[in-house]
Amino acid sequence: MRDIDYSLYLVTGRALLPANKDYLEALEEAIKGGVTLVQIREKDVDTREFIRIAAMSKTICDKYNIPIIINDRVDVALAMGADGVHLGQSDMTVEQARKLLPPDLVIGVSCNTVEHVKVAIRDKVDYVGIGAVWGTQTKKLTSPVIGVRGVGAMLEALDGTNIKSVGIGGIKSSNLLRTLHGAVSTTNHALDGVAVVSDIMGTPEPQLASQNLRITLSQFRQSFSRYSAQRTKSKELFLRENILAAVSELMENIRELNPLVHQITNVVVATQAANTTLAVGASPIMATEPREMEDLARITGALLINIGTMRAENLDGMVKAGMFANGFKKPIVFDPVGVGASAFRKEAVKTLLNSCQVSVIKGNAGELAALSGTAEVESRGVDSVGGGFKDPAAFVKKLARAERCVVVLTGPIDYISDGESVIMLENGDDVLARITASGCILGSIIASYCAVAASLAQTDPEQPGNMLIAAIAGVLVLTVAAEVAVKTKNYVQGPGTFLPGLIDVLWTLSPAQVQELSRISVRHV
Repeated sequence: MRDIDYSLYLVTGRALLPANKDYLEALEEAIKGGVTLVQIREKDVDTREFIRIAAMSKTICDKYNIPIIINDRVDVALAMGADGVHLGQSDMTVEQARKLLPPDLVIGVSCNTVEHVKVAIRDKVDYVGIGAVWGTQTKKLTSPVIGVRGVGAMLEALDGTNIKSVGIGGIKSSNLLRTLHGAVSTTNHALDGVAVVSDIMGTPEPQLASQNLRITLSQFRQSFSRYSAQRTKSKELFLRENILAAVSELMENIRELNPLVHQITNVVVATQAANTTLAVGASPIMATEPREMEDLARITGALLINIGTMRAENLDGMVKAGMFANGFKKPIVFDPVGVGASAFRKEAVKTLLNSCQVSVIKGNAGELAALSGTAEVESRGVDSVGGGFKDPAAFVKKLARAERCVVVLTGPIDYISDGESVIMLENGDDVLARITASGCILGSIIASYCAVAASLAQTDPEQPGNMLIAAIAGVLVLTVAAEVAVKTKNYVQGPGTFLPGLIDVLWTLSPAQVQELSRISVRHV
């Protein structure tokens, strides 16, 4: 059987071609740009015309040694000498196709559920097309959109097999990185490729479009390889002294860099969030207009999205802000305030997390339980109810792996995980729970340090910004500052005087104080 590179899988669509753009010319340009596999899809032509188009396409593909797959039609594949066929759930069965095709031809199957994948494994297919990942206009969908976060479970079902996987449905340059990163399973199984239609076929410059997609694919593979290698070094990297040294570095750099932090936050806390951002050494910009999100993503160092007082009309701006932040490779901190309070919030969070890849998710036990879909901890509005998780460390690690980001679980003990290590912080004071916005200003501070970490990483492309350290820095700075403020008894008398005192301490807090007062432990679970 032919060895096939599934990474950039072009599915043709002649109806999408721009005016005066020749199909065969577009196909050749796309291959020159980096397409590795071509599927011919023709739904509206008769058999003879389908064979003619496929045969002409094969001539070009053969010129560049690119395999060619036929969508649905085994008879067409046989007639023009294709390298394989792709079958949908309502098409001929794999068993039937095997009887008709030569043994060395590839068979792929579209899968929309884990059960579909399990059947494909039993049928011994060569690859599965998983999706639709996004909504698409290029074909009528007969199954629901699974979303980026729905891919991982299907990839996990492929563990231990040699079956390749391709993401399908609505994938384009603007969501490719989110698709690749967010689809990785909790077992670290990534997609082998993506199928693209309109982003290549619908442009007057298919070669450039393919090149741009290939660049993103290459960048993801490099970062994924680094991440996989670093997983084995986690225990060495996250010793207490190493963590505190890295936190100190961020604190020492934040005032010099003075990063601009875009904050889409709730109206109750906007002033406090802006003031604490300034106090730690960053600069806030509070903006919600969807039409300026691209411009802001260019100039800011990080994005905070907080849904505390969310309205339906705010969702578009949040989604655009997140997608543009991903596009410009800016870290995103997400605070799902009160997500369990209503079906509206749950659906909005689902939309946001499927639309953009966040760097850090921060929440209390009730919020993170609602986000993860567990009933172990209940919430009332923005507050948790009950005693919390039985094993908070295991919970945050599992959620971090599922969401492919750092997770911060706040509470009497704060738990932070990147999916490998769990860091437990025991600083803070009870008065933090007696003021409005303590959790929300923590999101602002974490975002400020994420911006610093990302900025420092730009000087070394091989070392991506460490969002775990940034999250730890944000929590430690706020909780240690709270302790210091409360100890200043001649100034802080209660919740009313605590917030101004806290802001003053944030302004003067030194790395040495954090190192001395931090109560930190590391657990590998």
